[in-house]
Amino acid sequence: MTLQTCLLLAFLLFAIGIYGMLTRRNAIGILISMELMLNAANINFIAFAHFKALDATAGAVFSLFIIAATACEMAIALAIAIIVYRRHGHLDVDKLTELSDPDV
Repeated sequence: MTLQTCLLLAFLLFAIGIYGMLTRRNAIGILISMELMLNAANINFIAFAHFKALDATAGAVFSLFIIAATACEMAIALAIAIIVYRRHGHLDVDKLTELSDPDV
């Protein structure tokens, strides 16, 4: 496995994540697409650390920080999604205006 194949894999995951974020209307689908994009960044960190850095653990440390921040973010986002679903009965982000600022 070379650096180019790792970068190609990360690019494909990131492109799938962008496509999912732009086409999904469901909040859970958008969160999964965001997770794909963050995993692509993790692959980049680990690939560059493995192939280019003097200390290969640097990429793993950055990836662990991203995984921890993503886990916290997803827990909060899923809690918000559960509350919105209980209140409205759907998670269609186009129909939700409750979280937007009415003065803007």
